Amino acid sequence: MEVYLDNSATTRVYDEVAALMSKIMLEDYGNPSSLHNMGVRAEKHIREASEILAGTLRVKEKELIYTSCGTESDNIALIGSYMANKRAGRHMISTKIEHPAVKEPLKILKEAGAEVTLLDTDSHGCVSTGDLEKAIRKDTILVSVMHTNNETGALQPIEEIGALLKKQDHRILFHVDAVQGYGKAHIYPKRMGIDLLSVSAHKIHGPKGVGLLYADESVKLKPVIFGGGQQKGMRSGTENVPGIAGMAKAAEIIYGNIDAKLDKLYELKSYFTGELKGFKELLSINGEKENVRETAPHIISASFDGIRAEVLLHALEEKGIYVSSGSACSSNKPSLSETLMAMGAGKDRLDSTIRFSMSFDTTKEEIDYTLSALGELLPLLSRYRIK
Repeated sequence: MEVYLDNSATTRVYDEVAALMSKIMLEDYGNPSSLHNMGVRAEKHIREASEILAGTLRVKEKELIYTSCGTESDNIALIGSYMANKRAGRHMISTKIEHPAVKEPLKILKEAGAEVTLLDTDSHGCVSTGDLEKAIRKDTILVSVMHTNNETGALQPIEEIGALLKKQDHRILFHVDAVQGYGKAHIYPKRMGIDLLSVSAHKIHGPKGVGLLYADESVKLKPVIFGGGQQKGMRSGTENVPGIAGMAKAAEIIYGNIDAKLDKLYELKSYFTGELKGFKELLSINGEKENVRETAPHIISASFDGIRAEVLLHALEEKGIYVSSGSACSSNKPSLSETLMAMGAGKDRLDSTIRFSMSFDTTKEEIDYTLSALGELLPLLSRYRIK
């Protein structure tokens, strides 16, 4: 049996998505900027995709900027907004648990003169709106907080933050990295006070190499990629027509009857975490809350006493079970998790944490097979504990 529990890293492309993309690549392959009929057909796919994607977010189609991935979306949001608004102030606020796609641009901006405050979290991996309010200054121009933590599944108080920022006596932009949240929650930027929102297609059963940035029409933003002036000059480069259409098709499928899908996924997560607690080797389920719906429906971060994460990962792989030892964007560069450190985790947890991440297609049979494999492996591997 093969069990894929690394859906936070990437997801299997839906059959319908692959079929649509194949048709566009083989038949409607014109450049959407071309004036002839082939170009018009390609541009029509983008218009139809924009209608679908804007509908899932309840925003205007003209407020969507198509990018190559969530990382690029984050970069445009942070660098573009700083460059456009630095005369109003140079202070930016984020958290210690952000994805590298946010952390690294902030480091670059610090070198360019920005001042950055990174907020701590509680033991569940959640930031405090009180801490955020204390960190706000007269020269604060942007706050960036992720919707769903990619390692632990911790959900941040996005609506509360949005409301807090709107009460300030000067405009503070609110950016949300929703790469792990989009497709697993209802996210409505207008209602939640979000000015900038990053999304990636390959986390929702769409293709790799395409993402989007929602930017409220009132936001001042400077481009970071220059060229032919596509997308009203905000992101030059020929649009990835099959990728954009594929992302929209994936979003259309995933948001169809989503509440029932979320109910089933939360039920499966509750079952999985409940069974994990039966293993004496379990140290903790990181970011767990009494109400499972206060966490992401698809991510479980589990630490096992004295068992090195990489060893357990490969032992599970031999049984056809695929999991992760952390963020896929940095898991091939061994380092201690800054997210777990921000949550106050000791070294015993830092070296022994596995991330299981499900999709709407994950079955109870797959979870039972995984639990059975863990039941065999954990007692064996615990004989060789980390010292």
